[in-house]
Amino acid sequence: MNAALLDFPPAGPLPRDLMERALDPHILLGMPHLNGNGLSETWLMKELGHRHWLMLARHLGIDNADFRTAEGEEAYAAICATSLAAARFDTVCANDILTIHSRLSAVSRTQTSTRHELSVYGRSVGTVELISTFVHRRIKGNNHSIARVALREAQAQRFEFSPLAQNAADIRNGRLGTHFGFPVLANKALQTFKFDPSTSQEFNGAGLFYFADFQAVADRALENWFPSSGPVIRREVFFLGNIEKHESVFFDLIACFGKQNAAYGQLRRENGKVIAKIFSMWNILC
Repeated sequence: MNAALLDFPPAGPLPRDLMERALDPHILLGMPHLNGNGLSETWLMKELGHRHWLMLARHLGIDNADFRTAEGEEAYAAICATSLAAARFDTVCANDILTIHSRLSAVSRTQTSTRHELSVYGRSVGTVELISTFVHRRIKGNNHSIARVALREAQAQRFEFSPLAQNAADIRNGRLGTHFGFPVLANKALQTFKFDPSTSQEFNGAGLFYFADFQAVADRALENWFPSSGPVIRREVFFLGNIEKHESVFFDLIACFGKQNAAYGQLRRENGKVIAKIFSMWNILC
């Protein structure tokens, strides 16, 4: 008698298990993580953004980062502000082990902060904070229609004050006069850099211009205008909107301090709508 054998595929790991693996604090660094100045800020922001979303999903008690509105529609934990401080990325090399210690806190009913302490063999190489808020498209497929939305999983909880979140709110509402010593309300461009994003390179899986590429565009412009600029040591980015695919984006240099190696600029759409304000400080290459 012949018995038919049923070929059952082996059971794979559950998403929840993979979330925990992705949040392992230690990463062996290689070429994907580095650039000509050491640790890649763009890679790092993508990695920390991923961790931010996974930590948020775990905080909300769901098995993956599939966020939904109260009506069951797709929502995104959009990054609305980032802060990088005390960066020493030029000291990081291939085969180093980067350790990331992360902490999540709610800063309002709709906003969440994650703070990430970065170190290599116990030596601090920087601190990053990310602030996110849930958003959705009011018009399907239209990145200009992004708006905030509440999630059905959101619950009453204790909020923790975040200066970064407060500055983001003040910039959004025109209440912040100066930041990094620059006049925030100034908008006359000293120089302008045009960039045409690639759908396959600068947009994420949600079809949005990736938050980590905002600062990457700023770096392209700053390195063009200041060739001796070296690794970034401090940066804050405040996000105010997004762009459509195949739409050009412009980086305006609003002000700069040569002695402090600092610059303030803004990203805007073709129609003039400002989508980000970016404050940067960097070392000078020898």
